Amino acid sequence: MKRLYGVVACCAVVVYLGALANRWAWDDVPIIYYNPLIHAPGAVWRAFVSSYWPAQMGGAMYRPLPIATYAIDWHVGSVVWFHALNLLWHAAASVAVAALAYRLAGERAAWVAGLVFAVHPVHVEAVANIVGRSEIMAALFALLAVYAALVTDSPLASLAALAGGLASKENAAVVPGLIVWGWILGLYRPTRRRMAVYAASWAVLAVIYGLVRWSVLHEFARIKNMAAVFVGASPFDIRLTATAELADFARLLVFPVTLRVDYSPAERTLVTSLVDPRFLIGFACLVFWALLVWFTWRRGRTVEAFGLGWIGIALSPVANLIFPAGVLVAERTLYLPSVGLALAVGSWLPRAAPHRWPLVVGVLVVLGGVRTALRVPVWRDDHAVVLSEFEDSPHSFDGPARMVTIYLNAHQPAKAVDAYRTAVAIFDRLPWLFMWGADAALAAGRPALADSAFARLERLCNGCDYYYAFEANAARARGDSAVAREIMARRPKNVAN
Repeated sequence: MKRLYGVVACCAVVVYLGALANRWAWDDVPIIYYNPLIHAPGAVWRAFVSSYWPAQMGGAMYRPLPIATYAIDWHVGSVVWFHALNLLWHAAASVAVAALAYRLAGERAAWVAGLVFAVHPVHVEAVANIVGRSEIMAALFALLAVYAALVTDSPLASLAALAGGLASKENAAVVPGLIVWGWILGLYRPTRRRMAVYAASWAVLAVIYGLVRWSVLHEFARIKNMAAVFVGASPFDIRLTATAELADFARLLVFPVTLRVDYSPAERTLVTSLVDPRFLIGFACLVFWALLVWFTWRRGRTVEAFGLGWIGIALSPVANLIFPAGVLVAERTLYLPSVGLALAVGSWLPRAAPHRWPLVVGVLVVLGGVRTALRVPVWRDDHAVVLSEFEDSPHSFDGPARMVTIYLNAHQPAKAVDAYRTAVAIFDRLPWLFMWGADAALAAGRPALADSAFARLERLCNGCDYYYAFEANAARARGDSAVAREIMARRPKNVAN
């Protein structure tokens, strides 16, 4: 088995070697590069009592383990080191997929599942962008938790892995559902007393995790994180739109040729009718998936059914069907659901093509590896990411919006104002966009435009002083001290005092 795991790990690393040339991009900048917590002594321990997003950006989410690893990396090496560690985390997750497939369905399934997972192009955002590490870590711990429950029947080891997953990202909360799904299918079925031990341990962990998370984040409770397309939408329209986006999830998992950084308005718009073709296509994907689960279960193909069910369970926290998430679609969030696809394909392919499966896997590895390697440079830096948005999502407001900060950092405020106007003309419901617009207007010497942007910001998010503090810090970082002072002077008096 060493050869199997070695090949899987090598494939997982080789297709991402280009990421070693990547720098800081997107959320890497506020969460790592400009985050004072990461740079401070004792950050590894302070991570467990701090929010994931910096407090000066409003604070949000509780993911202490990734923050702790970033703090270690910051004091150990350069940005290359950060990316190298991401590659190693991905290699470990790929090997864990192969190990689980091996114990559930045999060696051939392990080869297929491990290699398919290692090179799947939908993982690029999670692996090539440093802060995607939280997705990888959560998936790895989830795999270890499921393995410990369904293979070795160790409640304590499974609980420890689940705790690691929750400390990496919230979506690891699906682990009990994955384990129960395995019990239902008969992959392993402990005694009722043993099941009660698992259930009790999950309940205790949930209480502890909930209390710790609340103690860290309660001061930020008023901050709402919602996908742009959902702003002002009814719960019914949110679910219609979320159902429509199941087509994107299906396409990205099964045929990931077209990849996007951004799925924002007006690239993706609200669905408000049951007869909207987008809703019908998404609903058809949901029905087809349910039929596949039922068919494989009825035919006794339990590992295939387990993998297909894994996809749905792992998607549940990010699909916006149960509750609105912070994004409509983000390819990084498919890292954990894609484990289910790998397990299902790993179990099915050797049975469907008993003599040709190595050839098919070879073709998949080559195609997937090439697509992955070509996609990695998109995450080189902020400029590369934004250029990809203009190419892949030309109707989105987000590309022009991101250009505002790029132009400001290049000391081209007039162009920043033009980019702001373009973005607002497409979508005008997000407070941070107006904060950027106010910054650009002040830098360009356009006080009237700045006044209107500040007014719009306050209507959308009254008293949200963290926007002012963060943008003032950004202005100082690029050398615009006068603009920084003006931004802080514009804070509402009830906040400033």
